[in-house]
Amino acid sequence: MKEFDRMLSGEFYNTRDPELLQMSFDAKKLVETFNTTSVDETESKVQILKKLLGSVGEGVWIEKPIQCEFGKNISIGRNTFINFNSVLLDNNKITIGENVLIAPNVQIYTATHPISVLERINKHPQANEAPYRTNTKPVTIGNNVWIGGNSVILPGVSIGENTVIGAGSVVTKSIPANCVAVGNPCKIIKENIN
Repeated sequence: MKEFDRMLSGEFYNTRDPELLQMSFDAKKLVETFNTTSVDETESKVQILKKLLGSVGEGVWIEKPIQCEFGKNISIGRNTFINFNSVLLDNNKITIGENVLIAPNVQIYTATHPISVLERINKHPQANEAPYRTNTKPVTIGNNVWIGGNSVILPGVSIGENTVIGAGSVVTKSIPANCVAVGNPCKIIKENIN
């Protein structure tokens, strides 16, 4: 099994695998191009996003700068808006629905490491092998979600449709549809908001 497949399956994988590194370098070159494209070159930015991302719906608008690891593991539904300084650490799938609003400085992570230092650290790595252990969990954000600024979405989290995540939240567990949730750790404060 290739390291890319291990990564997407949630198994421990070698983050320094040459093939993975090349995929990441290629994506980061596209990110760099996107981030240096003039603000008024909207069609150029759309074309870059189509090359970078796994799928991008019509009407998606992403403010620069953006950062991601592979790009191809990200899918974004139509009419979604992602504001400045987003970090989409897509070592696994990041699925963002339609009509989603993501405020500035939001970070979405799919990579994680063991809590136990004995499991986390590889004391005798081989050539081209990382000195730590990494695995991943996908993140899913439903349609019509609004994520407030400076929020962090952790690996394995799902956010149900129509939900609002308050600014500055750290979302450690999945949040259901149709509610408002806020805080660190993020907790539901209002339900049935439709």
